Amino acid sequence: MPKLLHLALIGASALALAPAEAQMAAPAANGAATTAAARARADAIVARMTRAEKLALVHGLFPPMAAGKSTNPLVPSAGHIDGVPRLGVPLVRESDASLGVANQVEQRKGDVATALPSSLATAASFDPEIARAGGAMIGSEARAKRFNVLLAGGVNLTRDPWNGRNFEYLGEDPLLAGTLAGAHIAGVQSNRIVSTVKHFALNAQETGRMIVDARIGEAAFRMSDLLAFEIAIERGRPGSVMCAYNKVNGDWACENDHLLNDVLKRDWGYGGWVMSDWGAVHSTAKAANAGLDQQSGQELDKGLYFSAPLTAAVADGAVSQARLDDMVARYLTGLIETGAYDTPVPAAATTPPYARNADVAQRAAEAGIVLLKNRGDLLPIARSARRIVVIGGNADVGVLSGGGSSQVRSVGGAPVEIPLAYGGSASFARITYHASSPLLALRKALPGVQVTWVDGRNLNATVEAARTADLAIVFATQWTTEADDVPDLRLPNQQDALIAAIAAVQPRTVAVMETGGPVLMPWIDQVPVVVQAWYPGQRGGEAIANILTGKVNPSGRLPITFPAGAGQPVRPRPVGLDRLSAQEAAAAADPGAAAGRVPESFPVDYVEGADVGYRWYEKKGMTPLFPFGHGLSYTRFAYRNPVVTGGQTLSVTFDVVNTGARAGADVPQMYVARERGDGPMRLAAFTRVTLKPGESRRVTLTAEPRIVADYDVKLPGWRIDAGRYRVALARDAGDRTMVSSATLEAATMKP
Repeated sequence: MPKLLHLALIGASALALAPAEAQMAAPAANGAATTAAARARADAIVARMTRAEKLALVHGLFPPMAAGKSTNPLVPSAGHIDGVPRLGVPLVRESDASLGVANQVEQRKGDVATALPSSLATAASFDPEIARAGGAMIGSEARAKRFNVLLAGGVNLTRDPWNGRNFEYLGEDPLLAGTLAGAHIAGVQSNRIVSTVKHFALNAQETGRMIVDARIGEAAFRMSDLLAFEIAIERGRPGSVMCAYNKVNGDWACENDHLLNDVLKRDWGYGGWVMSDWGAVHSTAKAANAGLDQQSGQELDKGLYFSAPLTAAVADGAVSQARLDDMVARYLTGLIETGAYDTPVPAAATTPPYARNADVAQRAAEAGIVLLKNRGDLLPIARSARRIVVIGGNADVGVLSGGGSSQVRSVGGAPVEIPLAYGGSASFARITYHASSPLLALRKALPGVQVTWVDGRNLNATVEAARTADLAIVFATQWTTEADDVPDLRLPNQQDALIAAIAAVQPRTVAVMETGGPVLMPWIDQVPVVVQAWYPGQRGGEAIANILTGKVNPSGRLPITFPAGAGQPVRPRPVGLDRLSAQEAAAAADPGAAAGRVPESFPVDYVEGADVGYRWYEKKGMTPLFPFGHGLSYTRFAYRNPVVTGGQTLSVTFDVVNTGARAGADVPQMYVARERGDGPMRLAAFTRVTLKPGESRRVTLTAEPRIVADYDVKLPGWRIDAGRYRVALARDAGDRTMVSSATLEAATMKP
């Protein structure tokens, strides 16, 4: 943490946050060791190892391709590392991913798990406790299924709205993403298993993800993507960091000396181990000396770089014995510190409490669904609506999920599952729905109401059904996946035309969006209600029904800006899409692609620097369709009696009052900027407040110092300039109705 001030990373009152902070910052409370104690113990174990035992721990198997390479059972999953039984070093089994214990194309026949909503939905809750609860739940299921490393903790910032993997991450703001990722990681690790944080760093697009060279200046890097990782590591203390596929400023992320040695291990003092992404290793001595500690899923790389080649490199001195010892010690430190070392995986799988865990997934979905528009207070559904038609989106059988390594085969099965014929994800992804029907949930929630279903394929029949109903609810879907970006932000399969046609005949139309991120809405002026449901997870149908009927008051806020037009984002379409053939694009996104098929690297210049997302819109003077932080409620909240203070810290204290007739949750946000600067305002603090009708609460938001500061490469470190700072107490990133100012003292912080 910065050596300057007391930090309130999300700025609620210190008393209210103290228990959660203590839980997130101190895995030792769960019986694990501190980093220093864990490293001392690890060093003692390493001192008793043979060189062959050490070398065996720094490369892992990819079970689907590693038959016969271990005497231990190879559970079909992401990774496997044998232990050293004579020294008590445990067997490690690794599973994807952040949304649940993945089983993408049913490698483990019949094995199901609880599916959380997409990470963007969790981010939309603006609630670390929601993130922590989700992490704790999936971590418990991972242990029950004999895994002790979960490849969770995705924290890459959303730089482009078309990124196919946005749904796995936590939005565009470093404070929000880092805070919630840290909470999620801490929740996973409360089960005495390891969570990673990934993908380090600037893994910001899927087009050509194996060859992209991400380019950015040092100060901008530290103030954006790296800050998200730094906060996540501080808050969650992950046992491992996973480096990314892409290059960063000319060097592969998994052999990037500056990224791994200078930033992660020296500046941040990170004590765990760096594992590679699967298929992200390109060398032996260079990677090891640059800070890579373990080659993961070695069969997916072009060579077994940390197997026999590393043995030779240590023997001839290209990699020192001390470096090998450090690689192993860091691996053991991550296992010891989280408690995974002393809590071996069970010999047999057990059945998790799926019904209880589904409640966790449903609460996350309900907290993250965002009411974007509600003209005329059409929602919650009025009792006068006796005939409701539900249209499209396979809402009769389930809800959509995102594709790729995070795909969970959820309890209840997959009512829709469509294999892919082409694309970078074709080998490991399918278009998959969770068996949670919004139609059936609405019928259950609205007894006595006629709720009918139309699939939307016959336009004439659909329009007629909408015309004769009291209310039309149309479900729009956009499937996104790891290894493929979407070519543009339009809804696929003529869904925009379908929504427009329905709205033309039915003034009481509700559009429910199940998408991986922002989409364009050319019909927005004609549709009175828009609900952003993301990929809502295993109980998504029930969550959507509860929001629409008012059983749950919507409280989600956008963690990502929704553009008004295709020309507003920094890059309107995936970089490299026009320079790669379909075959090259697939090869450059698939870690299992045959050697020689992957084209040469190409650059992506992140010209926006640290001004990601809403900061870009403010800098350019653009008005988005919906701003970062936006979200409506069925009640009203007022902010009163604000007092802004400066000095060593920047804070605002105010009353939040529920002025409406329903209980609900609000998310006050604090944005800051130098008074005489020309830079956009930055989210510096936020909190989530739940209030009964008429209830008031005094709240203090305290700015995270690194958000107020700029990164100074000459120090090097963080610098807060003395002077006046503007403070906006806001409902979203574009709200400037309550702006004050205060004076801060000059200060510096270490990197």
